[in-house]
Amino acid sequence: MSHPDFSDDASDFERKRARATRALIVGPYLTEKALHYSKDSAIRASSASVWARSPEARLDEAVGLARAIDLDIVGSIHAQLTQIRPATFLGTGKVEEIAERVEHEEIGLVMMDCALSPVQQRNLEKELNAKVIDRTGLILEIFGRRARTREGALQVELAHLNYQKSRLVRSWTHLERQRGGFGFLGGPGESQIEIDRRLLQERMGRIERDLEGVQRTRGLHRKSRQDVPFPVVALVGYTNAGKSTLFNRMTRADVLAQDMLFATLDPTLRGVRLPHGARAMLSDTVGFISDLPTMLVSAFRATLEEVIEADVILHVRDISHEDTDAQSGDVQTILKELGIDPNDHVRLVEVWNKLDLLSEDDREKILNSAARRPLAERPFVVSAVTGEGIDELSLGIEERLSAGHAVFGVQVPPSDGGGLNWIYENAEVLSRESDDEGTIHLRIRLAPERIERLCRRFSDVTRELN
Repeated sequence: MSHPDFSDDASDFERKRARATRALIVGPYLTEKALHYSKDSAIRASSASVWARSPEARLDEAVGLARAIDLDIVGSIHAQLTQIRPATFLGTGKVEEIAERVEHEEIGLVMMDCALSPVQQRNLEKELNAKVIDRTGLILEIFGRRARTREGALQVELAHLNYQKSRLVRSWTHLERQRGGFGFLGGPGESQIEIDRRLLQERMGRIERDLEGVQRTRGLHRKSRQDVPFPVVALVGYTNAGKSTLFNRMTRADVLAQDMLFATLDPTLRGVRLPHGARAMLSDTVGFISDLPTMLVSAFRATLEEVIEADVILHVRDISHEDTDAQSGDVQTILKELGIDPNDHVRLVEVWNKLDLLSEDDREKILNSAARRPLAERPFVVSAVTGEGIDELSLGIEERLSAGHAVFGVQVPPSDGGGLNWIYENAEVLSRESDDEGTIHLRIRLAPERIERLCRRFSDVTRELN
């Protein structure tokens, strides 16, 4: 079975074609009153998140999504709606206005920042005489570009096939091109060939079986880490919150970290040393976004298992963003879908990132706001770029991971170099002193499962009472 080729040449080809595609971004947003009285339960359910954002902020995010795949963005339009039209989503007047602009400015692609039905998409394409994609289609295209592993490619393809089940093959060209991305920008699409649904379903079944194999392999890897054991600390957050920059800062790694939506798609794991010597695995994951297609949450469940199984979860927030509270709500919604309690403040820790982007006044307000929170819920305020606050964050992670660990005093003879090495490999060294005879006096913190081995290994061990 073949898989998309994610070579640099293919990526360059996609970028060049995107840059040659003139795109218009349309934000067709219901008014607050229309949202409130909508008969669509899905729209009502998301209204709280929507109201927290201004139309301008939502449209800016849509433009950012389009820029993430290098489209030549001609402009953007905010279309305020009092109701959704079944045929074209937009009203007749707005469709005509956009059609005139498409023709006058030679626009080849219109991105609608909403979820379109197949009928609405086809009707808009006929009326506008241009290719039309919705928010889900664009996010799938971005994910197709970003995937760098076989697992990521399979997950994106499965999500895309789910999306295409009710659509024509016009934009389902990735199996023919064997390249990253899913081809709304070109390909044999205009022929409007009907998808062979049986073949599509068979392909989806094969991908699901392959992903089950990936999950089993990942489960074995996780089991081997648990046997070591190294606790896992997972980074989650809204896309572009600075997770990868924080990951690089804490692990001294070189993961792609750019001011770009969905810069990270495939999960990355690296070891990290905490302040007193404890070791942990840090996991960087795909960023979340508002209205993330359900099919993507489902498809990426294998990847997100690193989050589900993590000992500590760092919710990284871009505290400098005007919609930081709404973004936080979106992340919490997805965490709930994954079975994670957003109110579990022992396991889930907020990290307010990008402190370096704040003015002095705003910086003071944020620091004061964090300090007023109850200790158990207090966020760590950091700048992953400058490193400010990272030491405090590392200590906070260590404190949570060591909950339930016991503290011991150990005396190590100067001749027992192997014993000293064992302690540094298996325990957190809180303090160290040497006496005149060279005996080393250590104060250490140890996981419960290693206490018996410590007591067998050393004769002079005393346990501190809590």
